[in-house]
Formats: sequence, C-alpha cells, structure tokens
Amino acid sequence: MTRNLAIDLDRSSPVPLYFQVAEQIAEAIRRGDLAPGSRLDNEILLADKLGLSRPTIRQAIQYLVDKGLLVRKRGVGTQVVHGQVKRSVELTSLYDDLRRAGQEPATQVLALEPRQVEEEVAPILGVEPGSEVLYLERVRFAAGEPLAVLHNWLPLGLAQLTAADLESRGLYELLRAAGVRMRVANQRIGARAATQAEARLLEERRGAPLLTMVRTTYDDQGRAVEHGSHVYRASHYSLEVTLIER
Repeated sequence: MTRNLAIDLDRSSPVPLYFQVAEQIAEAIRRGDLAPGSRLDNEILLADKLGLSRPTIRQAIQYLVDKGLLVRKRGVGTQVVHGQVKRSVELTSLYDDLRRAGQEPATQVLALEPRQVEEEVAPILGVEPGSEVLYLERVRFAAGEPLAVLHNWLPLGLAQLTAADLESRGLYELLRAAGVRMRVANQRIGARAATQAEARLLEERRGAPLLTMVRTTYDDQGRAVEHGSHVYRASHYSLEVTLIER
C-alpha cells in the first residue's frame, strides 16, 4: 500500500472494523490515491500496521475483491484493478462519453463494409430482407484496455464513413456531421457470458460476465438510422440511470 494512505479506525464505533478498513481503501481508490495496478501490502503487514487481526484484514480485502475493486494475483499479491467506467443512459456515443470522462478512448475497426442485412435486423431498419446495409464492427478501448465490442448496422448512403474516421471520432458525432438528426432511441440492457471470440477480443476468460446493450436510433422523421448490438466487460463498465417519480 502506498505510504501516504492513512486509515483511521474508530474502535468504539458499531461499524465493524473490517468494513471501516474496506471503505477507506475504496475511497482512496475512488480519489485516485491508489491507482490501477497499485499493490497493497500483504495481510500480515497490513494487520501489523493497523493493529488488527489477520482475519479482519482478510475479510476487508475479500469484501473489496467481491466488489471488483481489488484482484488477487498469484506471485504478485493484491492489486487495484482498472477503475470501472460509469456511463449515464443517454443518447450519446460511448466514444464521446469516454472522452468527456478523460478515459483516452481508442478504436480498432474490425469491419466496415456493405453486407446483406440479417433477417432480424431488416424490419428494425425498415429495409427489404436480403438488401444491403452498412455493417460496422469495432473494439473500443479505454485507457489502453479493451472495454467493448460494438456491432452496428446502418442504411446505405446515410453517411460516408471511413475506418480512419471511426478510429478518431464517435459514430454519433460522424452521423451528426453528415446531417443526420438523431432524436430518440429504444434501448435494451441485459447480461450474458462471453463467447470464446468475445473473450479473446476483450482479454477476458471465456464465460466471463458481459453487459449487453441493443439500441435502435431514430431521426427526427421517425426513420431508423442505426441499430447497434454491443457487449461490455462487466468488470470495467456499468450503466447509471436516474429514476424520476411521475
């Protein structure tokens, strides 16, 4: 653990000591005092420094491991994992959200080509079955780590897109620049296990939990201009929703 990290315990408090330790380490991670990749002292050393039993420290660390803030690595010790990307559910692109959050977005374009529309996508985009649409497949990176695999289908002729454009700008930004006036989207969020191909692209184990997001975006005339089916690393990504009583 970094030397300047202070943990103050209130031994008279009804709050369990392990929870006090865990919450203060979690707050240090949120503040950035413990950066991703930082190693914590081993349990014996931590227990000695804080005057606590080893089982108490072990419980605090396990609590943070379960929350996804720490990871135990054989031969390395206990480390802070990469901070999770938190994203509000709005009509914005992941690229723009990451850039605003200072997450250094980057993109690898795996496919950008006209392709025969899939049977279930044709009615969504309002095109005839068997007709061609523009298909995109990309891997999005945040702070140098793979975060999501993005699949998109767009009507042909909507915008002139190049791989270079998609590597440096978000899809929605490019569509708006082409004069597409996006107005509303329908979105469905779910979860499933990673396939072997997804695990390879996202540097996860096969079967790791992924968040899924399926979104169809419509312009101000009510026409579908984009359909996306994306998967995100659950260990690195979460969605935030504000609920308002009506």
